[in-house]
Amino acid sequence: MADAEGQQRVITAQEWRDAELIWDYHQMHHEVRPCSVGIGLGSHDLGVASHTVDLYRQGLFPVMVFTGGNSPTTKARFPRGEAVHYREHALGLGVPEEAVLVEPRAANTGQNAVFSRQVLARAGIVPESVLVVCKPYEERRSYATFKKMWPEVEVVCASEPVGLATYVEGIGNAKLVIDMLVGTLQRVMVYPEQGFTIPQDVPEDVAAAFKWLADAGFDSRLLLPR
Repeated sequence: MADAEGQQRVITAQEWRDAELIWDYHQMHHEVRPCSVGIGLGSHDLGVASHTVDLYRQGLFPVMVFTGGNSPTTKARFPRGEAVHYREHALGLGVPEEAVLVEPRAANTGQNAVFSRQVLARAGIVPESVLVVCKPYEERRSYATFKKMWPEVEVVCASEPVGLATYVEGIGNAKLVIDMLVGTLQRVMVYPEQGFTIPQDVPEDVAAAFKWLADAGFDSRLLLPR
């Protein structure tokens, strides 16, 4: 499959095993249960909005917030902003307007938490629990961020129930997906000391997989220096 620069990159069996280990670590494996609200985190992936709607239809929350402005990687896909397009998608799937709130400014996960809280407060909603819906490889970082920025609320994380191979097939670029797994894991490890997230235990085998993949060139989403 082509990498981010369009070049062919053969993914070895060991690289796949390392990627699958990190993929599994990124998911919190929470028991999805009813919460006060659902919060769909904006991104390039419209599947997050679809899964938020699925959870709403299961009766897991009465109201949802879609949060997110734009980033360089989403501006062309969602020119009116991630949250706005997510809302339009949800309404197109039959969700009533009164069940969908929009937070259109957030540029990072911390702002997703803080600004969503503000939107809910203006609507007169003070949740005891939130069901955060995000991309599969962003669950752990999202959880750690929300617990840092909104410590008094119970946080449950959910994402589309897909495996790494299926997700890669949908994206169409294995190198890019593994780059994102590696970059997100780096943030899980370094963001606590920067005050962005709560600390998360990183098992030795996961940390080793990170180093091997980063050293092997899966590094386009890494913070610099690493």
